Amino acid sequence: MISIVSPCFNERDVLPQFHARLAAAAEKWDEPFEVLMVDDGSSDGTWEIVCAIHKSDPRWKALRFSRNFGHQNAISAGIHYARGDCVIVLDSDLQDPPEELHRFISKWREGYEVVYGIRTKRKESLLKRFCYDLFYKVIGKLANIDMPYGSGDFSLMDRKVADVLKTMPERERFVRGLRSWVGFRQVGIEYERGARAAGEAKYTFSKLLKLALDGIFAFSSLPLKLATYLGLAACMAAILWLMVSLFGLNGISGSETRRAWESTTTIALVTLLGGAQLVCMGILGEYLGRIYEQAKGRPPWIIREAVGLEQ
Repeated sequence: MISIVSPCFNERDVLPQFHARLAAAAEKWDEPFEVLMVDDGSSDGTWEIVCAIHKSDPRWKALRFSRNFGHQNAISAGIHYARGDCVIVLDSDLQDPPEELHRFISKWREGYEVVYGIRTKRKESLLKRFCYDLFYKVIGKLANIDMPYGSGDFSLMDRKVADVLKTMPERERFVRGLRSWVGFRQVGIEYERGARAAGEAKYTFSKLLKLALDGIFAFSSLPLKLATYLGLAACMAAILWLMVSLFGLNGISGSETRRAWESTTTIALVTLLGGAQLVCMGILGEYLGRIYEQAKGRPPWIIREAVGLEQ
């Protein structure tokens, strides 16, 4: 059986179209399937639409979070409860087309254990495309994982891969990074990512920034080393500035000019050192904050109710 995990947050307008297109795409498969919708604390009636779809099509099942726990946790919860021999992650906004799923399944039948989509010709704004490009370049340089450029959450994972992901205790989850980190036999499939079928994008700039930071800090200790290098560079700059100030004062005449030079030099030096310290403290704070959240031991999500999972 094939499990399709689809997180949704305030997607009431797009769900009927998503159901119709996915059902049509499934006619190309020769295996039974289930669709596991994960409602990430929607407030627009998404849950009622999902329940109505379940009544007409029992293959559709659903989890409802008690509040919004985030897209990555919604994906993780779906993987946790999926029962299929493979698990497909597919967002419900139809930017990732269900019509491409038969290609993923074909690769899985060939023996690949992870099949991930590689986005081409994105329909997002120029600013968002620039941010995505910058993110992949930065994480490619900093992270200790081989995450292909343009790959997203749209993917298929064999049961053994899904079981490994279920054992990982990270609270601040970056699913596509974890998927790359586990290894196994992986292959990418290029596809054209479309625009949203309805509604507004749920990933705001601040959420995209948090996702990027989660990916970087979860898979790299290089920022800590960069903080050390930054501190050394600041110290060297301070020493150089002090030497320039001492020698420069000899060539300055006039008490007012001398005092102005001393004041400017002191302010610049304090600002430089203070800025370097704040950057280093910020990097340390990112790591400590994640350790603190992990140490609390709270569940990454809370399920309010579920439909169809008993079947």
